[in-house]
Amino acid sequence: MNLQDHDKIDEKVRRLTLINSVIGVSIAGISTRVFMISVPTLATALGTDILGISWALIVYQMAGIGLGVICGRLGDIYGHHKMFGLGMGVMAVGSLLCGLSQNVLQLILFRFVQGIGGAMIQSSGRTLAFRAMPAGSEGKAQGLMASSHQFGFFIGPPIGGLIIDLVHWRGIFFLLFVPSLVGMALCFMTGRSVAPSAERHQSIDYRGALLFLGLTILITMLLDQKIAGVLGAGSQALLGLAFAGALWGFISHEKKIRSPMVNLSLFSVPAFSFGSVGLLMCCITQGLVQFVAPFYLQDVLKLSPTFIGVIFIVPSLLSMVLSPVSGALTDRIGARFLLMSGVVILMVAYLIGANLRADSHWILPSILLALTGIGSALFNTPSQAAMISSLPKEHWGTAIGIINGIFGLGHMLGISLSGIFLTLAFRYYSGIPGTTPNPGDTQVFVASMNVTYIFALGISLIPLLTSMKMKKIVWPAAGRPNV
Repeated sequence: MNLQDHDKIDEKVRRLTLINSVIGVSIAGISTRVFMISVPTLATALGTDILGISWALIVYQMAGIGLGVICGRLGDIYGHHKMFGLGMGVMAVGSLLCGLSQNVLQLILFRFVQGIGGAMIQSSGRTLAFRAMPAGSEGKAQGLMASSHQFGFFIGPPIGGLIIDLVHWRGIFFLLFVPSLVGMALCFMTGRSVAPSAERHQSIDYRGALLFLGLTILITMLLDQKIAGVLGAGSQALLGLAFAGALWGFISHEKKIRSPMVNLSLFSVPAFSFGSVGLLMCCITQGLVQFVAPFYLQDVLKLSPTFIGVIFIVPSLLSMVLSPVSGALTDRIGARFLLMSGVVILMVAYLIGANLRADSHWILPSILLALTGIGSALFNTPSQAAMISSLPKEHWGTAIGIINGIFGLGHMLGISLSGIFLTLAFRYYSGIPGTTPNPGDTQVFVASMNVTYIFALGISLIPLLTSMKMKKIVWPAAGRPNV
């Protein structure tokens, strides 16, 4: 084989790798968003309530938060092609098992399997895309991966709504089975020529990863109302002590180890610490809204899953279009104004949610969701840019990993907190202790939902304050971060 033929093969491998990365990251986006639209239908079909089905959402996020960083590290050592291919296989198996679930406990377990696959795909897929692009095209690679994930968010709701209306809810899981197998096959084809990693013998902070996963599980259990009712106040107190002990152990371990999973010294930089708090709070409010809205649209306003899917297209579309614009404006005018504008727009959306009624026109929640898309686009990109640019270039990779964890943790906590706020308000307005939110009791449910949006409005004051602390970005001479 001559040099020209070898170059042609390498170019073909790079293209297939890039296509496969797009497929994988899009599947990860679809698996997240298509489930959101099906939550009310799944709760009814599997005979559970809002709090029960929320765990099928939480465990997926939990897997991504606790396992995402360690999957990326394993990819560095054993090869990202292997990790990506294994992730696609796990996603295929998890999707098939979710579609065959007979009760909510099975669905929760298999959604966790799906989440493991998603963590592998997200961590290794983006790395493979960077390596497949020519030198100097790292920004294009990240832009392509961000667009791929948003594309999954974009098409997930309408496809999910159509499948539920025309076929069956199980079809939303079977939908991901074949593409995942295709991705696994492509990974086998492109990975055979990849040389072993030079970092094969480096260590992995398994203890830190396990402690971090334990922390996410404990904090979720502390916030979940169904578990609180089962355990009782005494057991909840013990759970709180266990969380405090695990947190102390995690921080102590990360400070001592030479190659920690999370470099805690990064939080000593004001822009990074303020940005982390603001981003976490914003993600919490967004997760809260995304969980409550489908129940209101389907069970109160009586809209079809297909129509709800169309409504949910709007925020994803606006986010896809405005995120690059937001990034360009950040380069010109800095982050502070955009951050504050994004939070204010989100607060307007939550104010609309606090005033929705049982007979409101569907255009009002549609405007609410559209404003969340605009607000998140104006906030998320400048926030990441300010956080990453505040650190030396050698820490940018770690910073991006932490930011991804913040996104997952924020949305997971948002779902948990929505259950708490909705349950407490529902019990207060219904006058029935121990009851769980029921959209069938329309007036009480809507009043409880209004309270939930009021809490989201209050939480939004925190990112508004942290945004005021962010100074105009001065890009380091080494180059601008890819955000």
